[in-house]
Amino acid sequence: MKIIVPMAGRGSRLRPHSLTTPKPLIPVAGKPIVHRLVEDIANLLDEPIDEIAFILGDPAWFGDEVVDSLKELATDLGAKTSIYRQLNPLGTGHAIMCAEQSLSGPAVIAYADTLIRADFDLDKEADSVIWTKKVANPEAYGVVNLNENHEITELVEKPTEFVSDQAVIGIYYFKDVAVLKNELQYVIDNNIINGGEYQINDGIKRMMANGNIFKTGTVDEWMDCGNKEVTIETNRRMLGFLIESREDLISDTIKSTNSNIIEPCFIGEGVTLTNTTVGPFASIGANTIIEDSNIKNSIIQTHTLIKNANLNNAMIGNHATFNGNFTSVSIGDYSVLK
Repeated sequence: MKIIVPMAGRGSRLRPHSLTTPKPLIPVAGKPIVHRLVEDIANLLDEPIDEIAFILGDPAWFGDEVVDSLKELATDLGAKTSIYRQLNPLGTGHAIMCAEQSLSGPAVIAYADTLIRADFDLDKEADSVIWTKKVANPEAYGVVNLNENHEITELVEKPTEFVSDQAVIGIYYFKDVAVLKNELQYVIDNNIINGGEYQINDGIKRMMANGNIFKTGTVDEWMDCGNKEVTIETNRRMLGFLIESREDLISDTIKSTNSNIIEPCFIGEGVTLTNTTVGPFASIGANTIIEDSNIKNSIIQTHTLIKNANLNNAMIGNHATFNGNFTSVSIGDYSVLK
């Protein structure tokens, strides 16, 4: 089994944090988004992963540090790492085709801007499985249309009339991803464009027209990481899930003086707390120093100094300094606010 992860986008909605760190590598509950996504998919598949292919953007942005992090992720899962580049933002279908050499055999394609919680048996007899989540407002999403055999017959983008309440979340299984590759090659060769780009949906629609059987795999939780507000909410929800599974979230190397930790929290290695309350639902990156503060429902990254703060719904980057009375803030890497 292969996992293919298109992640070449710049994540503009998550600025300023994505100005210096590619969005898929921004940590949620102490671990980069793409690491959590790939690990969760691997656990769900419950079979060996032979290869993980990552489609990155410009090397000037997705450089050696990013590649090293992704290689470590694949190695930890016992998989070969393949790195591809999408140098022009020509759409989801084009991104997949940038990994053409890896497009053979069974594979999961997962876009690296979402996290999931799921527990189901993948129907590997189907030609493809599209993972979905039941939503209250399907008109805001792309949804699937099902027949009486619970097979997907149609993909409908933001329907004005009710089609179904099963929204497509951007994770797909293909029994042989080479079939998708052939259809996407047709899309590109014939310049079939939607929204100014080559879309994965156009390849999928051609597969359906040719009689390939598509089923749904429904996830229990679908968590977005598109902007600051929803990323903090995803961090909160993920911490709740992880403490239920008894994952060790608080390092035993922290230094705490007259401070209190209200779980669930993630607190990384080498964190120093003085006269401070952290939590609930806070993630604090390694080697951060926090003094005379209250931090809850927030994400603070690594090597940052926080003083005299009362933070709620805040997101602060790496190597930053914050000293003040603001509450709901969003400060990028290497920023100073006094």
